[in-house]
This record gives sequence, C-alpha cells and structure tokens, in this order.
Amino acid sequence: MLTILGGRRRANCDGVTRRDLLRAGSLGLGGLALPQLLQATAGEQRPKSIIMIYLPGGPPHLDLFDLKMQAPREVRGPFEPIQTSVPGVQICELLPNLARIMDRLVLIRSLVGAKNRHESFQCYSGRAAGRPGDIEPGGGWPTIGSVISHVQGAGPAGMPPFVDLGPEMSYGPYRLSGLHDNSPKVSWPGFLGIHHTPFRVFGKSAEDLVLNQIPARVENRKSLLSALSDFRRRSESAALENEFDEFHRQALGILTSGRMAQALDLKREDPRVIARYGAGGPTTGSFGGAIKSPQHFLMARRLVEAGVRCVTVAFGAWDWHGNRGGTLEKLAREDVPMLDHALAVLVEDLEERGLLDDVSIVVWGEFGRTPRINDKGGRDHWEKVACALLAGGGMPGGQVIGSTDRFAQEAAERPVHMQEVFATLYHNIGIDVATATVTDLAGRPHYLVDEGRRPISELV
Repeated sequence: MLTILGGRRRANCDGVTRRDLLRAGSLGLGGLALPQLLQATAGEQRPKSIIMIYLPGGPPHLDLFDLKMQAPREVRGPFEPIQTSVPGVQICELLPNLARIMDRLVLIRSLVGAKNRHESFQCYSGRAAGRPGDIEPGGGWPTIGSVISHVQGAGPAGMPPFVDLGPEMSYGPYRLSGLHDNSPKVSWPGFLGIHHTPFRVFGKSAEDLVLNQIPARVENRKSLLSALSDFRRRSESAALENEFDEFHRQALGILTSGRMAQALDLKREDPRVIARYGAGGPTTGSFGGAIKSPQHFLMARRLVEAGVRCVTVAFGAWDWHGNRGGTLEKLAREDVPMLDHALAVLVEDLEERGLLDDVSIVVWGEFGRTPRINDKGGRDHWEKVACALLAGGGMPGGQVIGSTDRFAQEAAERPVHMQEVFATLYHNIGIDVATATVTDLAGRPHYLVDEGRRPISELV
C-alpha cells in the first residue's frame, strides 16, 4: 500500500490537516490546475469508476431506510419517516437531503450475505475471510479495487486504478489496510499481489511517504529508491522479485504524476464547492472508527474525475450498541445529518459535472442491527438482513429493491446478496462477471463472484 503520512499538525474541523494532502507542487507539472490537466488529456476516454463509502460498524437499517412504524416502539425506534421524491417511499426524518434526491438513488432493503464480523473486507470483497473455517484460496481473496487494478490496469495518464481515502482508524478490521476480524491475516490485495494494493492518500498528514512501511521523504527520490532497494534485499522470497519491481515502478509513477498531485490538492478546488461539501467532525474515540469528513467525498469526486477507477472512503462509526458514546438516538442525531448532507452533495456534484452516469456509488456497512432496541438504548449486530444505497453508474434511480418482514428481521421479498451488488458494480465499469476470472497462486482461475451471482436485473 502507498500511504502519505507526516508530522503532527492541528487539524481542521473536518479532520483533514493542511498537510494532510500531498505537497502537490513538489510532485511535478508546476501550477497546472486539474481542469487544465484534464483538458491536456481530453483525447483519452475517462474510465468508468466506483466510489465505495464504507460505514464502519454496521448502520441500523431500521432507523435509516426501513422504518417499521406499525411495530412496537422497542422495534420501531425513536424516529419518524418522511416522504421522499419517489411517491410512496419513505425514509428517516434525519435524511431530508437524500429524501429530496431519492429519484436518483436506489435503495436495497433486503441485503443478505454478511457475517457477524466487524471488518471492512466484507464490504470491499463480498466475502468473509481470514478465519480457519473460511473457504478461500492461498493468498486470500482480493478486494474489488485490487480486482479492477488487475483486470483493467491504470487509468488515464498513469492514474492509479485503486485509491483508498479511509482515514487512520484505531480498530484494525475497519481499515482497508488492516486485519480480518479475530484473525491476524491480512489479505486485502489477496493472491493478486502487492502491486494491486490501494494507493492510500490519508494518514496522519502528508510530509512523509510510506510504501509498505518504508518511509521516504517525498522530495528525496534518491532516498526512496534506496529504501525500496533495502526492502527488496530484506525480502526472503525470490518469487517476490518481479512483483516488487512492478510495485516499485507504479510507486515511482505515482510520485511523478502531476495529474495525481493536482487531483489530490483541494486548494485548487473552487472554494464555493469546498464550502458546499461542508465541515465534518470526529467520532467517539472508543469506537475505533473514521472521522466524519465530507471533504473526503469531495476528494473522491476529484479522483474519479481525474481517472481513478475505484475509490474507497470510510465515514463515521456505527456500532451503536448504546454502551459507548450514548444511545442510538443520540448518536444518530449527531452523525446521520452529516452523512445525509455530504452524500447528497456528492451525488448532485457528480450529476452537475456530467459524471454521475460514469460513476457508481455504493454506501453500506458490514451488517444490519437487531430489530429490538436493547436495554442500553442501542441495537446489536444482525447479520440476517441489512440495507445498501446505490447511485449513478447508469443505474435507473428512484427504486426500492426488496423488502423485509414486519420487524425487519429477514428479507421478505427479493433478497439481494452482497455479491449481486458486486456483480452490478463490475458490470457498470465494463467487466463481465460471467467470463472474467483471476488466477490464484496455485494457477487456478476464479470467477469474480460466486457461481450464480449476477448483476441485479432491475439495475442493468
């Protein structure tokens, strides 16, 4: 993984420090702004892209998108529904902006296929993995961004295919670079190898470059080369040599990419757009989750606009048992309006720029929450059903797919498996899951989703 880190600085209210971005001026192509760079490569076809917004901890489906007003209060929860722009479709009162643009969204109320595990890997791969009982090939399954990197390669002008904007999170399984839940295994790129790890932009700030734990000053490329060489000498397996050479080449390409540097430099964005996305805030420290940063959504838009194929973002902390940070009601009133605003702005911004049909957005967490509110005022883990929100990518909006029973305990109609969502995302960026395969370390080919999983018919 390619990570930008650096010295301590006072953060803005959205959690992004002034030096939390690349020192773009030192990375090449002088003062060209992003629109100029894009114009300079206007002959290239901008790739289809994915923005995946991961909600660490599992958001409560009953309190956001699947309210059950006829159920007892301990199931129904504290919030009232509001009408959306789609007749007959209601969502939580804390989501007025998403309600306003529901005609451009797809709501899945019957999402199945998750395990009761706190790990981002499920949302980034559609599979549970890392434990002895899990069926996975040697090296582990790759995540969607790594698959896209392998199948489609770099974006225009050498843009990295896979960028992770997830901020540092203290709970390892939430991080795209972290561990599987209750397992020491790390397999985010899986058997596809080191050169298909994401380019990680955000760490603590942006003074140093870290390549798989190799620190090197961004300004000192000789130091970087030396560090990379030292790492290779320390590698025990000669089989990694070619893989590391490829990783080395890609890393240096990113360092010298003016297009990448400009995309990451928010100072080159219209201040009115920055203000429109708004400020964010921290999350309760004991959750180990992500800061709530709408500016990361803006950064995701800039990256896909510049040609990155897959961008992942983490937002907030949603493990609302009621034993940390307060009751579900308190936490929802603090966090949900910020997500509502930032997500609606992202969708509208992409639409206004003519990008929405080319960019698929998916928003979800690793599972749902229990129908019954517990005695602490929260909801516990619930793997039987969850929700997901989709937008863009040419998908027809204004739809609600699936439904749950009267207590939102199980899918009642049209259960949608997580891997069907992945099949849809692959379809939207031009990969046919019926034919595309990736080969594991033993030389065995694997389809990108399990047998029988196909794109969601209502969306393609």
